[in-house]
Amino acid sequence: MGNGKTGAMVFGGVENELIQLNDHSLWSGYPLEENNPQGPEYLPKVRKAIEEGNYKEAEALWNHMQGPYSARYLPLGDLQIAMEHGGKEAIDYRRELQLNTAVSTVSYSVEDAHFFRETFVSYPDQILVSRICTDQEGGLDFRVSLSSSLKFRTSVENGVLVLKGKAPKFVAHRPSNPEQVVYDDFDGEGMNFEIHVKVVASGGTVDYSKDGIQVKDADEATIYLSEETSFNGFDKSPGLEGKDPAVNASGNLTKASEKSFEQLKQAHLEDYQVLFNRVNINLGKTEAAMDLPTDDRLVRFNNGGEDKQLVSLYYQFGRYLLISSSRKGAIPANLQGIWNPHVQPPWGSNYTVNINTEMNYWLAEKTNLSECHIPLLDFIGNLAVNGAKTAKINYGIDQGWVAHHNSDVWAKTSPSGNFDKDPKSSPRWSAWPMAGGWLSTHLWEHYLYTGDEQFLKEEGYPLMKGAAKFMLSWLMENEAGQLITNPSTSPENVFTIDGKQYGISWASTMDMAIIRELFTDCIRASEILGVDKDFREELITKRAKLYPYHIGRYGQLQEWSEDLDDPKDNHRHLSHLFGLFPGKQLSVYHTPELAAAAKRSLLQRGDVSTGWSMAWKINWWAKLKDGNHAYKILKDGLTYINPNDERATMGGGGTYPNLFDAHPPFQIDGNLGGTAGITEMLIQSNEGAIELLPALPDVWAEGSIKGLKAQGNFQVDLTWEKHQLKVAKVHSQLGGNCTIRSSTPLKVVGVDHQKGSVQPVNPLLGWGSAPITVNPSHAVLPDLGLRESFLLNFETAPGEVYTLVPVE
Repeated sequence: MGNGKTGAMVFGGVENELIQLNDHSLWSGYPLEENNPQGPEYLPKVRKAIEEGNYKEAEALWNHMQGPYSARYLPLGDLQIAMEHGGKEAIDYRRELQLNTAVSTVSYSVEDAHFFRETFVSYPDQILVSRICTDQEGGLDFRVSLSSSLKFRTSVENGVLVLKGKAPKFVAHRPSNPEQVVYDDFDGEGMNFEIHVKVVASGGTVDYSKDGIQVKDADEATIYLSEETSFNGFDKSPGLEGKDPAVNASGNLTKASEKSFEQLKQAHLEDYQVLFNRVNINLGKTEAAMDLPTDDRLVRFNNGGEDKQLVSLYYQFGRYLLISSSRKGAIPANLQGIWNPHVQPPWGSNYTVNINTEMNYWLAEKTNLSECHIPLLDFIGNLAVNGAKTAKINYGIDQGWVAHHNSDVWAKTSPSGNFDKDPKSSPRWSAWPMAGGWLSTHLWEHYLYTGDEQFLKEEGYPLMKGAAKFMLSWLMENEAGQLITNPSTSPENVFTIDGKQYGISWASTMDMAIIRELFTDCIRASEILGVDKDFREELITKRAKLYPYHIGRYGQLQEWSEDLDDPKDNHRHLSHLFGLFPGKQLSVYHTPELAAAAKRSLLQRGDVSTGWSMAWKINWWAKLKDGNHAYKILKDGLTYINPNDERATMGGGGTYPNLFDAHPPFQIDGNLGGTAGITEMLIQSNEGAIELLPALPDVWAEGSIKGLKAQGNFQVDLTWEKHQLKVAKVHSQLGGNCTIRSSTPLKVVGVDHQKGSVQPVNPLLGWGSAPITVNPSHAVLPDLGLRESFLLNFETAPGEVYTLVPVE
């Protein structure tokens, strides 16, 4: 459960229910200066070593340029509900999560009494609510208590059970650190937080003590829970005080407890369903699977049993998770969304911005959840503030902003690695100043899907421009007059020379692809806004000089500037395919040779990997218009993983019984990236047209989906039969030209007026990639197996709905 701020895991126990709690802003640490003033001294030394091919020395020198590790995302506390059933056995047990209501329910019977619990987390009222009922008059006896894995104490204040907690000021990155978890006192460094709980019962009695709330002989009871931290934003100004968490925790609880359960639930439903109900998907139904619990359905699916609705469920679960973990006013969803029970979670449950954070938001615009994108877009603005300081202090660059591969609640932008004090730190992940460029593409995408020119002018373009200005200063000219990056990595991967592995070199394919994408987006944005002509022309000139793509000796798209790829490499990162997706530089229609080389890289790397990596591969295969291969990886990703199994290696991903992505362990990016991938199989819109059913697998012979978004603020509904489009409806929110690509010729047969507010402009669409050059010495013939496709172009008016059908 979640409302972007409060995260809750409902475990569904009978006698002992546990609701594990998180707050989006509860992290270790406190604002501190994290940049490394040694950077400008060591940067020319690193570059010189790389130019001389001395990669080992370059790696050692880079370690002097690092900053601290990120803060850790922390658990808030536990709400425990101890039901008093006298040790009698429960029967008819059932628990479920309704995705269309975001309400969790648990029901069971004990002898003749039936018990029912329902829980939700409200965004409009900023409250967790859990109602407990029984059909036996006066038959409800239970105890509520609070605890935390962090430093805490409890008390009763004004008829409310209150937990006051203290987050550690430091949590170690590695088990080898002599200090693992370090606390200050309640008035010292580290966040404070509070959880407030009140119980309102019908009948019976309610008694409070610091150890918990005792309910006796009640007919029904409602638990109200609010929480808050002292986090006061991203400002690192000296002396900035944290806010008092008691103010919001108490205020929200007081307001909510004056409302009935039904009033709170109705407000919750009205808020949530506006978002969730925008998209409806139907891939068919398999009756034999419908009465099985989810874990049994996963096992059955793994064993070859058909379950057409399982994929639909998984798809909507991804949308549910984004709504639950990313709402306006919240901090972005992290590696685990907002659900983490560990004081020392895997990878700190932080923001890993060399792929994972971005993947969390691939589905936002295209699955009609633009509002849920806002926390990330706002966070980019905070990164830009800190990133300008990092650019200046770490690199001596006094224009633009930069961010590296890890961030946290404090908007960390310096490279991780604990300066030069951690011998296990590595440049293969820390020497990556490209996050600003990648994140900026999200700003541009938000504009393309919404047409919000005010956002582009006031927020999006200034941030994009800042990221591009840093890159202009970061680029160097090689002997051939090409612009390159140095140092450069391909995140977390290595290359081999003379039997030795290295992770740092120059002009990795990913670096150049991100910069090319960023420059192109900035050029188009400045054209739309009619600003910065001189800057635009500089970007056009510099873009033409960027080190080009290369096709290697195995027919693969080269990952490195030199032809060093290993065809047996099965590393989880395939960062060099950024230009295929989420970028828009490689296309089966516009750059078929490069698309074929990307396909060769995918085949060499293999299908099975960690959960998020498999999700990325679904998107890539969809962009290659191979729906069957995309579906194969989707099905592999739904492999059932027992959470109690000792499967700690990253040898292959899967899915836990509650549909969480098993990286392993849990990471939410696989879920969110998987939903994005399914969407790409059904609609794409960044290759100059809105392409309908571009990667439809054979197993989805019939189906429909309503409410998807395409660039240009078009909403699209699709129905297909026998693998062919039957009817499409295109809702034009802004008006303007619309180009449709499909595997069969289409015609417009009807236009209906759609009520609602519209804006007067349509974003500049079309094929927006930079001109692509490629090394011809290892060119490959395209082997993409493409079907014939047809284009339909028509003008639209704001607020109109256009019905398209195949030409007979």
